[in-house]
Amino acid sequence: MLSNLVHSPEVQQLLDRASGMNEPGGDVRLKETLRDLLEALMTIIERHDVSEGEFWTAIKFLQDGASELGLIVPGVGLEHFLDLHMDKKDAEAGLTGGTPRTIEGPLYVEGAPLVEGEDVNLSHDPDKDAVTLRMSGRVTGPDGEAVKGAVLHVWHANSKGFYSHFDPTGAQSPFNNRRRIKLGDEGRYSFHSRMPSGYAVPPGGAADQLMSALGRHGKRPAHVHFLVEAPGYRTLTTQINFGDDPFAASDFAFGTREGLLPMPSREGDTVHVNFDFRLQRARSQEEQQFSSRPRAQAA
Repeated sequence: MLSNLVHSPEVQQLLDRASGMNEPGGDVRLKETLRDLLEALMTIIERHDVSEGEFWTAIKFLQDGASELGLIVPGVGLEHFLDLHMDKKDAEAGLTGGTPRTIEGPLYVEGAPLVEGEDVNLSHDPDKDAVTLRMSGRVTGPDGEAVKGAVLHVWHANSKGFYSHFDPTGAQSPFNNRRRIKLGDEGRYSFHSRMPSGYAVPPGGAADQLMSALGRHGKRPAHVHFLVEAPGYRTLTTQINFGDDPFAASDFAFGTREGLLPMPSREGDTVHVNFDFRLQRARSQEEQQFSSRPRAQAA
């Protein structure tokens, strides 16, 4: 194997040229980031003696599986690493406490109906295979104070594991199991819906192929997603898994975190979950906004 080729003057000059480091125009941050990314990939090729065939097989996998990159990224732990990275920066800045963040996933859709009041119904569609889910709780600040003006974005799958707007059967109506709930001054919320199920990555797809090659499963436990926003507080991206779900401890997307595993009360045909959200105070206007991550929009 060639040794230290990446650090040779020839390759270092190649990296500078490829990333535009010597060009006057362009985005400096992008140049620096791309250069480091290219150097890391070249180092991997050299360290593991990646063959030409292996390299182009990987490129073809990414090309063919482009539509599933939103699953592959969390599946290989990158989205969870972003959470850990932000947690570390918070800790270094003395920002601790509050409900843990966790992955958003690729299935949020902008523009869900904005509703007010309690016992909000999320489910438009009949789902005969599902029991009723009832969730309730409060949104508070770091000192336990009620958060005024909070909006709770909530979305989840149906009993088949499909999300509206992404359902391959086309059976769900727009924004089924999706709402934005505007909370009152006490920060209380409650909603009911049809209980979601866990699901697996599409069989035979790129994510499934990768998980199989790694000797891993591609399954997620049943879960409910949330974005929480309120004036004066940091936005929160999180989700809860159900503490008695058999895949809660081995979620392929690494979404399970301590503090996000409420144990449901199952009574007949109803599942009850009580869960409180605790927000951190914002230090800037930017912290009151959601990330600029591209998100799906309803047609």
